[in-house]
Amino acid sequence: MANTKVKWLGHAGFQITSATGKVVLIDPWFSGNPLAPCGADDIKKADLLLVTHDHFDHSGDAAQITVKTGATLVGMPETVGRLQAEGGVPESQIVFGMGMNIGGTYQADGIEITMVQAFHSSQTGAPAGYIVKLEDGFTIYHAGDTGIFDSMKVWGELYTIDLALLPIGSVFTMDPRQAALAAKMLGAKKVIPMHFKSFPILVQDAAPFVEALKKAAPAAQAVVMEPGEEQSF
Repeated sequence: MANTKVKWLGHAGFQITSATGKVVLIDPWFSGNPLAPCGADDIKKADLLLVTHDHFDHSGDAAQITVKTGATLVGMPETVGRLQAEGGVPESQIVFGMGMNIGGTYQADGIEITMVQAFHSSQTGAPAGYIVKLEDGFTIYHAGDTGIFDSMKVWGELYTIDLALLPIGSVFTMDPRQAALAAKMLGAKKVIPMHFKSFPILVQDAAPFVEALKKAAPAAQAVVMEPGEEQSF
């Protein structure tokens, strides 16, 4: 399988570059992010920009980057509507012209984006996660901000999850133990922990997750990254 590059932008933000060079951004947040490895102005290319929900630490720079790069903005109708009204995102850059909802799939140049549920809160719409199937079949699950839920088993039945991006920070999301069990339910081959150490109130170290994953899903591999680090899969 050709290489897929994944860069952690800190917190829940990721830049995914497919084998053909397509760029998918998820929850880009740079302004006010203490772990941001760069600024919004440093993002030069994006084909798709996915927003899981509209809390500031997930959607803060989404409108600016969407407009600048010409990316297609993917999110809940109410959330993309807010970004359109407040951030000037043109309708032509919004998925389906109005957003999408849980269970929907958007296909663009061989990439499939499926919106799935998350259990959290959101100022508009509802929180979501995404399953991203790239052109070569490599499949990534970004859980968004969520607690653990039993339907994660369904994603493991419907998809081969090559890489899961799971929050481990507790307080607002799953903690390390819950995230490890989530990885087991997903049948994920590899897991990148996210949404930790950004704020003092969150879990500060991925080590508890790594240990919990060894017990819950010994076949899964934890890939602990630093903000700004990029790895090939």
